Amino acid sequence: MAYPDIVILAGGLGTRLNQAVPDTPKPMAPVNGKPFLQYLLNHINTAGFRRVILSTGYMSEKIESYFKNKYKELELLYSAEDEPLGTGGAVQLAFQKVQTPHFMVINGDTFFRINLDLLFQKHIEQLADVTMALRWVEDASRYGAVEFDRNNRIQKFTEKSEMPKPGYINGGVYVISSRFFKAQALSGKFSLERDLFESKLDSGNTYGLIFNDYFLDIGIPADYHRAQTEFHAFEN
Repeated sequence: MAYPDIVILAGGLGTRLNQAVPDTPKPMAPVNGKPFLQYLLNHINTAGFRRVILSTGYMSEKIESYFKNKYKELELLYSAEDEPLGTGGAVQLAFQKVQTPHFMVINGDTFFRINLDLLFQKHIEQLADVTMALRWVEDASRYGAVEFDRNNRIQKFTEKSEMPKPGYINGGVYVISSRFFKAQALSGKFSLERDLFESKLDSGNTYGLIFNDYFLDIGIPADYHRAQTEFHAFEN
């Protein structure tokens, strides 16, 4: 089965990170002299995927001029927002360039080094509308937790809280059925998480798959600085 197209959400303003890397789109924040996004693309390329749509917004020209239309064996396309559309609106715009029956979405400020092919295969096996990569963390309060049943069907998303507590979180990597996404007919500015994933849980066709692989969200300066040391393991 052919690999799905991948949409990388690379259009965030990065307001919390702006103090550490001013005037730089968050996915281009340098980690050991390379843009953070380059580590994601290396992982995708090694996994065998070949077509990536970069959903850009803030300072999109910096991303496009750096990577252009090809990186290693990856074909790169761009879907640039004229104004912030939220995660859902950004995916909706990029979806116009998707050519495969299913597609993958990856947050451009998170490095979750999972087996992308396994996530895709499980999605196909379960005939799922959405399959989400999940990760156990000691403090889920920053992300909000995900609850699921014994068959890994997702039952509930809990909001972020001020009380630190462990739990499974949405790791920011999803496989989505193109037919399902198109049928929602969502448009304009909306949230992928709230307006699509959470609102469609009643269908019972949203699944989670647990991974214990390396996970880092560079959205706050402390974790961005962690990347400078920890990413030495991923140089290639």
